[in-house]
Amino acid sequence: MKKKITIHDLARILKKDSSTISRAFANSPRVTKKTRDLIQAKAKELGYFRNTLASNLRSQKTRTIGVVVPHISRFFLSTVIAGIEEVAFENDYRVIIAQSMDQMEKEHRLIDTLLSSQVDGIIISIAMETNEFEHLERIADQKTPVVFFDRKCEAIPANNVLIDDKARAFDATEHLILNGRKRIAHFSGLENVSIYQDRLEGYREALRKHGLTEDPALIFKSPLKSEDGRDLASQLLQLKQRPDAIFSANDIAAISCMQVLQESGVDVPKDIAIVGFSNEPLGAYTTPPLTSVNQNPLKMGRLAIQTLLHQLENPEAKTETKFIDSSLVIRKSS
Repeated sequence: MKKKITIHDLARILKKDSSTISRAFANSPRVTKKTRDLIQAKAKELGYFRNTLASNLRSQKTRTIGVVVPHISRFFLSTVIAGIEEVAFENDYRVIIAQSMDQMEKEHRLIDTLLSSQVDGIIISIAMETNEFEHLERIADQKTPVVFFDRKCEAIPANNVLIDDKARAFDATEHLILNGRKRIAHFSGLENVSIYQDRLEGYREALRKHGLTEDPALIFKSPLKSEDGRDLASQLLQLKQRPDAIFSANDIAAISCMQVLQESGVDVPKDIAIVGFSNEPLGAYTTPPLTSVNQNPLKMGRLAIQTLLHQLENPEAKTETKFIDSSLVIRKSS
């Protein structure tokens, strides 16, 4: 087996001090460009790789960011991750990505793993099941910077990167009302998740503004998975007085609901108009295409990690909630 080249071997071959070699790899101004190029060329020739782990341990930084999301497979979340990774790479940080599957217990374990791995910071969209916050308090106890995105968390002092969910839900509901709909059902997520609270309140506010009475029988709460959309569609079909529109707090439930309604002979949007939330790519190709809310996930990911990096460089900076642009994308389903 070929012997692994060490920094001391490189120093001996180049007749340089080990400290000079180390400074060259750290791009120290104390080493001239000519010497730095010479050292890096010889290192490449001999197959030497810098031990970044040892270097990071000496500096007490791992240059690693932990990212926890509910579901990697969702377009919104995978695009947020793409934005995070883009900025991380530009700033020489690595990213560890994990998914909680919207389960509180799994989220607990993931946070413990990231903290024991000594990540420099954490970016997280909390699980839908999370209603206890001891694991998040441990992040604060260890003074590990954290940024919450999409789903706001007030359990610990931290930065949040969000859209205005209430305003966009108001827009979605008002759009239906202005198109003549008066009996609008709402598919809401679980109550403990901030975004679903805000989207429900936006729905209610639009009804109030236009003098429509809220009907509790038309508000359905679920995890908003595909199977939930199908189940909710079946419930709507059994109502004596069906709604003439649906505002769903995500696209997944909206799309599966629309499929069941159409299979049952319901004309969308003539009989029931539908609006979703999150602007999943599939929604643009359903028949009819789904009206939804664009959350600008790439921009959200970029801002989330930019906020975290600023916090790493400025530990005493005050935390804040930042909002990014979002908009209703109107298509033929409404």
